[in-house]
Amino acid sequence: MRNYHSKVIYLILFLSLTFGTNAQTSRQKNEILKELNSNDPGKGNVTVYEDESIKQILGRPMGPPRTIYSDAEGSVQYYKMRGFKIQAFSGNDQRTSRDEANRKQSLITNQYPDHETVVLFETPFWRLRVGNFRSRAEAEAALQQLRQSFPSFGKEMYIVVDEVKIPVN
Repeated sequence: MRNYHSKVIYLILFLSLTFGTNAQTSRQKNEILKELNSNDPGKGNVTVYEDESIKQILGRPMGPPRTIYSDAEGSVQYYKMRGFKIQAFSGNDQRTSRDEANRKQSLITNQYPDHETVVLFETPFWRLRVGNFRSRAEAEAALQQLRQSFPSFGKEMYIVVDEVKIPVN
């Protein structure tokens, strides 16, 4: 019986930590505890005793708050996280790669102004990256659109893991 109670306590702790730290979580936790502590005929009785140290841990933020950044004009706020971008170009010919990256950037920006484009130079490569996607599925959908719009350089485009800017809602 003691083993069963330990499992219930661990389940409650896991669910509480999984669902976050807001007031809704406290209500969810209380609802779970009420359900477990309720006396239903024919179902048996479960009593959950919660240690004070667990009460202090639950409801606290799990990690440090994210830093919020602003664009140059201060009109758009975003935070940075690990996400996905589309690498639309990569070249190491020092005479032509920079111009090629900038040319492709202007083509993509003209057709898809909502996707951020960035030209990067990491010796010896010039790279063009497109978009800020939280999930690989979002990046896949955008990649298909780009390949349809630009079939001449569509085969060299692929998805990369990168730091992305996600707007604050």
